[in-house]
Amino acid sequence: MKGIPILLTALMISVGCGGGQPFDPESVADAAPGEVVRVEPLSWWTGMKTGLQLLIGGEGVSAYDVQIKGGEGVSAAAVHGADSPDYLFVDVDIAPYAKAGTYYIVFTAKDGSGKSFKYPYIIRDREKGSAERKSFTTADMIYLIMPDRFADGDPTNSDSFSTLGDGVYDDGSAVPWNMPGIAEKADRGADLGRHGGDLQGIMDHLDYVADLGATAIWNTPLLLDNEPEGSYHGYACADYYHIDPRFGDNALYRAFVDKAHEKGLKVIMDIVTNHCGTAHWWMKNPPFKDWYHVFPEYTGTNVLFSVYMDPHASQYDRNLQESGWFVPSMPDMNLDNPFVLKYFQQWAIWWAEYAGLDGFRVDTYPYNEPGPMSEWCKAVLDEYPDFNIVGECWDSEVCQLAYWQSGNPNRDGFDSHLPSIMDFPLRDAINAALCEDKPGWGEGMSRVYGSIAHDFAYHDLSKMMIFFANHDNARMGDVLGHDPARMKLAVALLATLRGIPQLYYGDEMMFAAHQGGWNDGAKRVDFPGGWPGDVTDLFTPEGRAAAAGVSGSEYGTAEELHAYVHRLFNWRKGSEAVQNGRTMHYMTRDNTYAYFRYTGGSKVFVYINNAVEPKRIPWETYYEMTEGLGAGTDVLTGESVTVDDKTVVAPKTALIVEYKLN
Repeated sequence: MKGIPILLTALMISVGCGGGQPFDPESVADAAPGEVVRVEPLSWWTGMKTGLQLLIGGEGVSAYDVQIKGGEGVSAAAVHGADSPDYLFVDVDIAPYAKAGTYYIVFTAKDGSGKSFKYPYIIRDREKGSAERKSFTTADMIYLIMPDRFADGDPTNSDSFSTLGDGVYDDGSAVPWNMPGIAEKADRGADLGRHGGDLQGIMDHLDYVADLGATAIWNTPLLLDNEPEGSYHGYACADYYHIDPRFGDNALYRAFVDKAHEKGLKVIMDIVTNHCGTAHWWMKNPPFKDWYHVFPEYTGTNVLFSVYMDPHASQYDRNLQESGWFVPSMPDMNLDNPFVLKYFQQWAIWWAEYAGLDGFRVDTYPYNEPGPMSEWCKAVLDEYPDFNIVGECWDSEVCQLAYWQSGNPNRDGFDSHLPSIMDFPLRDAINAALCEDKPGWGEGMSRVYGSIAHDFAYHDLSKMMIFFANHDNARMGDVLGHDPARMKLAVALLATLRGIPQLYYGDEMMFAAHQGGWNDGAKRVDFPGGWPGDVTDLFTPEGRAAAAGVSGSEYGTAEELHAYVHRLFNWRKGSEAVQNGRTMHYMTRDNTYAYFRYTGGSKVFVYINNAVEPKRIPWETYYEMTEGLGAGTDVLTGESVTVDDKTVVAPKTALIVEYKLN
């Protein structure tokens, strides 16, 4: 019996302090510059399902053993070396009883010299309800913003960063940066240059976005892109844990999310797992030789998504699709390396937890290795079961697009675990149809009917993002010949078809680039009024009214179009039929398209006349949907209207009528 108390005492010491007295931080020196260059993730939380694996970089750091000290329940479970002696990967156990606070990663030389040093690491308490957060759905309208081209709220940050020096994170931990200075300065006159838009600019105009009828914001990437040119778009990441200082910083990003939430706006982060940029800090010294895909000479992807479902595809073609670089400035990451995959899984989760995000959009989804990306999605959803992730699967073939949505009954058994996909076939149909005044067989609005008719191929229609343009496409104003009537038809379709609508900034006023050829920068035009000194300000009613009063103005129809978008999407917020209803549509071959969105309690009738002449509505054709319908409400005017066989719709006009049932 006398042995029991001794055993319990030994156990308590082992669990509480790692086998010794409480750790005294003063007993070990702080890491000197260069000894620990970076530790990622930057911090972590108690109560997470995702296991923590630290990437630790420092000169010769693999020559040290690693322990974690400073409190109960947090320990280094395993330490993994890499191909480079300047990295270690440390698996960290965080017990359920672990306390939030500052812990210390303690490094001890393996050579017996007794040399040791420490690095602080913060673990916080997870916010209550974090795992149960809700995401974007068919009830939302997503407003897509390219930050560099939206608004410059802080002119001082455009090009004033000559170096990225030491500092502290907003959580108080040290920042031993090892980055060069900012490579590209602002030049608003350059199509492919930095124009100076930033996070503060977006924050300054959140009321504009919310008033328009949007309920979510998707920003193109805000993380550091340090390419010497073309860095404004953000898709060539140089540091996955830091907001580009020309946009702001991590603390400002979190403040932006908080302010957006106050305005009723969800925030979707643009995630890029497929590639980084050539300016990324790890390119000069990657942890593993296969950290990213390496070829004897530059080898680009073959952009052949069909290799994944094609039963006849060669391994050669599949390898080029998976491993080839997107462009020369964007090295292709190797997600088959388990350390790379783990890095990107917990990176995404870190941002969701740190900033309070509401969803992800994944860039270039099919360019990633399918198996690892399926595991990536699953890891995010395991942590946040109601989170939505939409993948950019830029494929106009319906069957190939459907392959990428989670739950699709793929012949090969593959499940992406990707909830939502972007509806590129519908985008293509809308863009083509609205430009065809004299359509041939299968053209005009028959294209849109045909696209919707393929809905049988998709696993979950409520998880389809619909759009007619985004940052990778020509400006819709240019596509539609700067015709406001055609633009209104595009908006009417976007507001009433099934799925989750996404509107690209400025399309509410038919922004145009007015340039031919493929020039991404020219299409990503600045939002007038977003920069000090702008003559035109389209963010305000007064500015839109002033633009409308100028003869021949490029923005002469901005006020009219803005009012149209405002009316439709604010109405859409309360339409159960449009958000969650079923669809019944009717085929005609006269360049019109008629459909009903309906639930047990309401119906919405939509008639799109894309023809150049007036059209009489064949109301008798719609008997399956019209029985018992009396007067409805014209959504665009708010007036009572009775639709019948005599109703005529003007050329290039949409009629949208809402009926309340019971």
